[in-house]
Amino acid sequence: MARMHSKKHGKAKSVKPVPAEVTAPQLSNNQIEELIIGYAKQGISPAMIGEKLKREHGVQYVKQALGKRLVTVLKEKKLSTQIPSDMLTLMKKAVNLHSHLSTNGQDVHNRVRLMRIEAKIWRLTKYYIREGVLPATWRYDPKQAELIIKGAA
Repeated sequence: MARMHSKKHGKAKSVKPVPAEVTAPQLSNNQIEELIIGYAKQGISPAMIGEKLKREHGVQYVKQALGKRLVTVLKEKKLSTQIPSDMLTLMKKAVNLHSHLSTNGQDVHNRVRLMRIEAKIWRLTKYYIREGVLPATWRYDPKQAELIIKGAA
C-alpha cells in the first residue's frame, strides 16, 4: 500500500514467518485432514479449526503442511457451508444488533455500528458473487439473514 504522507509506494507484500522448531510430534497429511474433517463435523468454524490445529497439534500453517488451504479441504469433503464463514459471522452480528435496536431504538451508536456491518456484508456480497462463491441472484436481506442464522445455529 502507498504511504499516506509521502510519495513512496511502500511495501505491499507480506511474508509468512519461517516456523521455528516445533516440539509437537509431526503429523502426516492424512492425520491433519482427518482432524480437520472431525472438527468440521463437530460444527466448528474454519477459523477455530485453524486455531485448534495450531495450539493443540502444532500445525502452524495448514497450507504449508498440506499444500492447500483449510477451506479447500472442507470443500473437497463437502463440509463447507453455502455462505462463507466470514459473511455468516457478520450476519450474526447484524441480526443481534437488529434485535437490540428493536427494543432500544434510541441507541445511536449501535445504529451506526449496524450500518457499518451491513456495508461490510454488501461489499463481501459483491466480492463473493464476482468470484462465483455465491449465486448472482443472492442478496442480503436482514429478515432472511435472521432465518439463515437460526437455521445455521
